[in-house]
Amino acid sequence: MKLFVIAGEASGDLHGSNLIKALKKENESLEIRAWGGDLMSEAGADVVKHYRELAFMGFQEVLMNIWTILKNFKRCKANIDEFNPDALILIDYPGFNLRMAKYAWKKGIPVYYYISPQIWAWKKGRVHQIKKFVTKMYVILPFEKDFYAKYDQEVEFVGHPLLDVVRIKPKESFREKHGLNSNPIIAVLPGSRKQEISAILPLMMRAKKSFPEYQFVIAGAPSQEESFYQQVCPEEKLPIIFNDTYGLFGAAVAGFVTSGTATLEAALHHMPQVVCYKSSVISYTIAKKLVDIKYISLVNLIMDEEVVVELIQKELNVNNLMHEMKAILPGGNKRDEQLSSYQELKKKLGGSGASERTAQSLLKNLQERKSAH
Repeated sequence: MKLFVIAGEASGDLHGSNLIKALKKENESLEIRAWGGDLMSEAGADVVKHYRELAFMGFQEVLMNIWTILKNFKRCKANIDEFNPDALILIDYPGFNLRMAKYAWKKGIPVYYYISPQIWAWKKGRVHQIKKFVTKMYVILPFEKDFYAKYDQEVEFVGHPLLDVVRIKPKESFREKHGLNSNPIIAVLPGSRKQEISAILPLMMRAKKSFPEYQFVIAGAPSQEESFYQQVCPEEKLPIIFNDTYGLFGAAVAGFVTSGTATLEAALHHMPQVVCYKSSVISYTIAKKLVDIKYISLVNLIMDEEVVVELIQKELNVNNLMHEMKAILPGGNKRDEQLSSYQELKKKLGGSGASERTAQSLLKNLQERKSAH
């Protein structure tokens, strides 16, 4: 049996790799080809296109790279035709993946979607595309089941895959491994894309002067080179650590975290955080008109209340960063409440085993379809 998997970002590569492992555990003879990253390749997929070449953020950036994006659509369709899979598995990344869902549907290839696009936030109309083109949807956030039910679309809630990958490591082993001193650590996560990092990292670094007794450690995105961070902040010589973000979460007393999956990962590691977001003025102005959610961080969305402070656009300035960080450091007035809310968050996410549940259900559904035909 042949499966084609598409993930367009670092988080999709992580969850895609664990799904691939679970699928191979159920059926080791599966042949899996993918658009994804290094983790999916290590898990046993033949990765023919890396997500590094796919990640464009915001309306302005998409327009600037429109010819590259159109070429990618064409190339992916050609890869699907050449491989002729028994099923297409899509992981989040809706702008690209919903087009591929339509293409596969037209060719009679079953489409399975793991990790719903955030259509509950904006572009709710995409639910009709999902109903038409997707054979089965596996969702990972508890409120998504209720959202889809409003549109008479049945989806399967499988729990959050991060519960399977989060393992809190000892702080001292992290320091030794990376040659850090004994000063307490503040984690710095400026995002994964060049546009985000360029806009956000300099502000985070300027806040550093208010915390001389702490060391700031940057989590390097797998899609970026160390030299890029030095270009963004040439005056700073900071530790930049790649491929050990979970170790950093476990070792840090608190952190600045750019909005995205990392906010949830930080919470599951019990790391108090200030959530940051900044994009181009054009992208933000358009998004504000379209987005229909109270919060931008997954932590607050799942809890349906402000557990972590969100500094967005103009609010993301050095004074606010310093003020909010002081509130969540040891002795700060918001620290204990945030940590307590993290415990409740974990309960809401369901049990571990999301990858296994999805793999079993997907293969069973695919087998039933084959038998019916």
